[in-house]
Amino acid sequence: MKRFKKDAPVFFDYKDPKTLSRYINIYGQIESISKTALSAKQQRQLATAIKRARHLAFLPFVAQG
Repeated sequence: MKRFKKDAPVFFDYKDPKTLSRYINIYGQIESISKTALSAKQQRQLATAIKRARHLAFLPFVAQG
């Protein structure tokens, strides 16, 4: 089920939690490459941006609730 390919940003910014939260499931895990439909390079950039955002408290490490 490919969902996000059409409107995927060229660069993932760790300071943009609204965009990054689209690629996190309800349990707080990063969505797989099969669901995000990103290239391998984009998926690595996404993972790095999400991990940086979590470290700086822009995103939670686990789901709320």
